[in-house]
Amino acid sequence: MPISSEWMPWLVGLGLNSLLAAIAWVLPKKLLTPAGIFHAWALGVILFGTLGWRGYVVMVVYFLVGSAVTRIGKQRKEEAGIAEKRSGARGPENVWGSALTATLCALSIYALGSAGTATTKVIIVLLALGYVASIATKLADTTATEIGKAYGRRTFLITNFQPVPAGTEGAVSLEGTLAGLLGAALIATLGWAVRLIAPIEIPMCIAAAFIATNLESLIGATLQSKYRWLTNEMVNIVNTFLGAIAAIAIAGAYYFLAHQLA
Repeated sequence: MPISSEWMPWLVGLGLNSLLAAIAWVLPKKLLTPAGIFHAWALGVILFGTLGWRGYVVMVVYFLVGSAVTRIGKQRKEEAGIAEKRSGARGPENVWGSALTATLCALSIYALGSAGTATTKVIIVLLALGYVASIATKLADTTATEIGKAYGRRTFLITNFQPVPAGTEGAVSLEGTLAGLLGAALIATLGWAVRLIAPIEIPMCIAAAFIATNLESLIGATLQSKYRWLTNEMVNIVNTFLGAIAAIAIAGAYYFLAHQLA
């Protein structure tokens, strides 16, 4: 009995991610904890099944670049006591802290995929933008944080711009901010290259990532120390959600004005 084309992406995702999980398990340098490997496997299957290779590639590039950036200046950050725990190996909390918003966008696109109304098509376009923007936001946050820790000459608290040590919650630096913009641009450009978003949406993703990353720094500086439940992973979820919402809001305003002026 032939396999339905509807199930083919899920089967490919299952096979591909099982192979990658096996490779990750035996690699001497771990990018993921054992539990992290399982959760990344589940994430990969979901993304390949819902969005196909296009959505999958964007997330894989984020993971590889984000993992590499975490290791930049590793010795310096370890000596200062501000390096990532477990030498940067990601656990389940890191997987979903980074990818929950993107996963919800992907599942929503998949659920709406069979509907063909004009409104549904607009929603799918905006959700695809939210997917890319959430990942762009997370890479912007990761690169800004890690480059800022390693090479930030002067770091300031975002609330009052008073100098603070690198690694302080809510601290920002010029070097980190520029690195974050480059990280967002990389993911946004990739999202366009694989035809998830339109060219005009590239700067929207970058702007959304910039807004969300700074809001995340503000949350870190003002709220994170006051609430135990507001962990780094929870802040990451908020960060990526804000990035997706900001991009969708910017795009919605742009397309509405373009329609009105047409």
